[in-house]
Amino acid sequence: MTAIKFEKVHFSYADDEQTEEFFAEEKAFSLDGVDFSVEEGEFVAVLGHNGSGKSTLARLTNGLLSPTDGEITVFGLDAKNPKNLFEIRKQVGIVFQNPDNQTVASIVEDDVAFGPENIGVNREEIGQRISFALDSVGMSDFRHATPTRLSGGQKQRIALAGVLALKPRVMILDEATAMLDPRGRKEVMDVVLRLNREEKITVILITHFPEEAMLADRAIVMSAGRIVMEGKPADVFARETELEKYALTLPRQIRACRGLRQGGIAVEDTMDENAIADAVLAVAHGGNSVVKKVTQQDEETKTAGDGTQSTAQNPEIAEEGAVRCDHLSFVYNPKSPFETHALDNVRLEIKPGDFFGIIGHTGSGKSTFVQHLNALLKVPSAQKKYKAKKPKKGQPIPPKTVLTVNGFDLTDKKTDFKALRSKVGMVFQYPEYQLFAETVFEDVAFGLKNFNKDVKETDVETAVREALETVGLNYEQIKGRSPFELSGGQKRRVAIAGVIVTKPQILVLDEPAAGLDPLGKEEIMALLHKIHGDWCKTVIIVSHDMDEIAENCNRAAVFSEGKIVVTDTPKGLFDDVEKILSLGLDVPFTAKIAQKCREHGIEIGCDYTVSDFVQKTLEYIKTQGDVTRLTQPEGGQIDA
Repeated sequence: MTAIKFEKVHFSYADDEQTEEFFAEEKAFSLDGVDFSVEEGEFVAVLGHNGSGKSTLARLTNGLLSPTDGEITVFGLDAKNPKNLFEIRKQVGIVFQNPDNQTVASIVEDDVAFGPENIGVNREEIGQRISFALDSVGMSDFRHATPTRLSGGQKQRIALAGVLALKPRVMILDEATAMLDPRGRKEVMDVVLRLNREEKITVILITHFPEEAMLADRAIVMSAGRIVMEGKPADVFARETELEKYALTLPRQIRACRGLRQGGIAVEDTMDENAIADAVLAVAHGGNSVVKKVTQQDEETKTAGDGTQSTAQNPEIAEEGAVRCDHLSFVYNPKSPFETHALDNVRLEIKPGDFFGIIGHTGSGKSTFVQHLNALLKVPSAQKKYKAKKPKKGQPIPPKTVLTVNGFDLTDKKTDFKALRSKVGMVFQYPEYQLFAETVFEDVAFGLKNFNKDVKETDVETAVREALETVGLNYEQIKGRSPFELSGGQKRRVAIAGVIVTKPQILVLDEPAAGLDPLGKEEIMALLHKIHGDWCKTVIIVSHDMDEIAENCNRAAVFSEGKIVVTDTPKGLFDDVEKILSLGLDVPFTAKIAQKCREHGIEIGCDYTVSDFVQKTLEYIKTQGDVTRLTQPEGGQIDA
């Protein structure tokens, strides 16, 4: 049976001549003659660049939007008929990218129960559905928590649980895993796959993760409101040139396979790290043991378990671009039923010039920590009404909290926090939370005017123009637009422009590339490196993407349960695969392959980026491996 059918569907948000002209350039905001159907029980992945029409497609499917033209039917019901909307929304559940858009209650179990209550499920079954849904997403321990006090990733799991509790026939996930840590993303996808395979729930997965798309029965690619590619995921990703045209990239595993195959290792395109490792081992050294010699330099770069590097012990550091933190703890809602210990005796040093990564599972304290760096959250001694308490007789004096950022002492309430914030810029996890003005120009100019009341209008215009052009936006075309009408990628750029307009010495970004298409991610990271190279002394990014950390950061810290477990180079971190996995995180797939090779005596000393992994693997095979077992690549021979 056909679950969903689109027939020549057009949709535009434009309702007057001015907006029609605007949206004529931004086809991202409409659908343009889409023919699309999904069979009951099918798992379909929808890919496309930011603003290609994916989310519009999802909202049309469950009646949140009505088509401008064309027909949409859901299990035979006409989606344009208002009388059918209640039944359609019972059958089609949707999980949005931003979980705050779906939170309706002050207690988690009430939020999950909201949907079943509205469709008339009896009380006893509602309780069972709440337990099922929270168990499925690993949030049973938070049943009586308050959603607003959860981390972004935890909120997303609750949003997913709310849809699962409806037990819909169709589940749409609109970038629903974008803000989850790797383990959380895997757990959610495992739940979705199980529901699809066992409960025969139809799934439409809107995603930028090609690894997720490979799990589907069918993949479609959208661009400018049209479906431009369609087929089995493996067949779609085989068309590399076309994917690049639509701002998409191959999964990293597939890119590695093709690089190895071009170098002569016979490996078919696969997402399975073990299969890639087996292909490498089949031609590597014939199984002879190769033992890695740990050099003195390797030992020196390793980090103590308290998260402080052995080479960084200067207690007087206070230079521009530097962060020094010692004995930092933070409790949300102290002495209340909602008391939560978010940070516990954190010690960390970030040096000027670092492109520093902060990683950790959902709720590990990452966002709480970075919000301390420009005093959005203040330590107790920095509060206006703070008075030091005398220690009780016989009790040890508690260690003094140290937090210096760009030369500012953030433990002193006399610190000029306004000046601090002009030097330490912050871009939040959801860029739309930072956008508030009527026009892009006013939004970007706000920080500059706020920090410098005497700035001239001509200087403001020059600075705003430079900031917008730095982030790759056309000043003349975008300055007068509303920031809320922009695509997700454009909002992210405007949010960054609003921070860099003051040219801060330290730039902090919480999940800067989450929710962006692959090309958008590459552009944002390239932008950050450009800013870092030109004038920003230190860049700090919070990320769940381990490949992003490996490819961009020179050092990183791992948070877990409010503590820093280890600080090291990305290579140093990912060398210890088991430790990272035990913390609820993942490692680059290249690290898993390297570990398996290491277990068989083959040491591939790469930095775990795809390009370096392929290069170092081929170099190893050519210099120490069984070269005669390599296959000959097309058009040439292999140099031994």
